[in-house]
Amino acid sequence: MDNPVLVEVLRGGLVESRHRGAVAVVDADGKSVMEIGNIERATFPRSAVKAIQALPLLESGAADAFGFSDREIALACASHSGEPDHTELARQMLAKAGLDESAYECGAHWPTAHRATVELARSGGSPTQLHNNCSGKHAGFLCTCVHRGIDHHGYVAQGHRMQEMVREALESVTGAAHDVDVCGTDGCSIPTYAVPLRNLALGFARMATGNGLSRERAAAARRIFAACMAEPFYVAGTGRADTDMMEAGRGRIFTKTGAEGVFCAAIPELGFGIAIKCDDGATRASEVMIAETLAKLLPEGDRLRSSLAAMARPVLKNWRGIEVGGLRPTEALAG
Repeated sequence: MDNPVLVEVLRGGLVESRHRGAVAVVDADGKSVMEIGNIERATFPRSAVKAIQALPLLESGAADAFGFSDREIALACASHSGEPDHTELARQMLAKAGLDESAYECGAHWPTAHRATVELARSGGSPTQLHNNCSGKHAGFLCTCVHRGIDHHGYVAQGHRMQEMVREALESVTGAAHDVDVCGTDGCSIPTYAVPLRNLALGFARMATGNGLSRERAAAARRIFAACMAEPFYVAGTGRADTDMMEAGRGRIFTKTGAEGVFCAAIPELGFGIAIKCDDGATRASEVMIAETLAKLLPEGDRLRSSLAAMARPVLKNWRGIEVGGLRPTEALAG
């Protein structure tokens, strides 16, 4: 079945583009709260599941052994913008484990933050693996290996003990099989597994509530969410949707984007987990989808609901700063 159009892009008063997608909202018992589109279709969550991938860092004792604060834990869950504070914290995480950038196997790319890229180029520098948006996650993997006495070489490969710990966490939390037949390779070279949106939403409901998790895993999940909500800049960066939404939430919502139009989120006070996918992979549309979904789940009159609803209706301006259009959720999503 075709997913419905959930986001429209306006130029003037006319619709210029349309984005289809699917939305799943589930409680920690697996009960469906909201379903739009095909939520059973296998979807690669990409970076949207980094909070689950960070569970071994805490469960192994590595985070405590290296004295990691909320900032380091948030960076271990991040798709950061490569700003100086991000890269320096990643470097410090590695140093605490006696490692440096040469231990990374994630690859290098320019910062996604325009200002950081300009400043790096102006200084005559070039991008390193510390600038990779996943360098915090990989620092977490490497620190876990060092603490557990695991040879970190090849830590990104399917079958390596580090990735087996990550796969077990993903499978256990989401309740979906993470087998070789649904496995691909992510942009940062680790395995990524395609599972239904329903299971991704269930996983984040479980992370938010601890339901269905062991006591140790529930405690680790609670600490991960608390760290990300307390330090949202380290989850994303300046002007990024995850940072803006969690800053507005003040500890009430967790969100995490993934490549190709995926978002996962949770509202701990309601016990809801959320997973969305924009079919064409457009980030601009997925940001509208997640903001509107979160807003709809909160009660009328809630200031956070109003803030999120505004984020779901961004204004588009041209290079002269003139308002030329905007994005909006359709009735299929907002109704």
